[in-house]
Amino acid sequence: MMASMAGRYAAALFELAKDEKQLPQVEADLAVFSALLDESEDLRRLVRSPVISAEDQARALTAVLGRAGAAGLTTNFFKLIARNRRLFAAADMIKGFRALLARERGEVSADVASAHPLSPEQMNALKDVLRVQMGKEVRVATRVDPNLLGGLVVKVGSRMIDSSLRTKLDNLKVAMKGIG
Repeated sequence: MMASMAGRYAAALFELAKDEKQLPQVEADLAVFSALLDESEDLRRLVRSPVISAEDQARALTAVLGRAGAAGLTTNFFKLIARNRRLFAAADMIKGFRALLARERGEVSADVASAHPLSPEQMNALKDVLRVQMGKEVRVATRVDPNLLGGLVVKVGSRMIDSSLRTKLDNLKVAMKGIG
């Protein structure tokens, strides 16, 4: 990961935040920015557009991050990547920062897709099972995928556990074709 451009920026932000003892603040700021990016088509356009000048991107980001209550370190980081025309890779930089933070904490990240939103009880049960399986604390990121019909798809690192109803039905369909 560190060999990529986004990885190098993520590592630089991580090291600076660690040295300045601002890891929790930067983590929170990046979470807010990531949520804003997911919610706003205009912000995604601002971040990805090569037509918008670096100065305009930096000004707009300063305003957005200021309203979101971001710390100076995070705001300066986004201004830097805007000035260097690297803003298009912000999502990958955030992902890299989170991976470094998880490694620092001894955590493992799991991506979970479910057909329906998980209740707090289901989330706690899932975290407990993953903690026992992995032998580490697990940070779970969830998303809803109605195409699964039911069940879960859990990705931890390079491991994937697919217990979705859709996969079971597809496997049954393949098995039935083999019989006839």
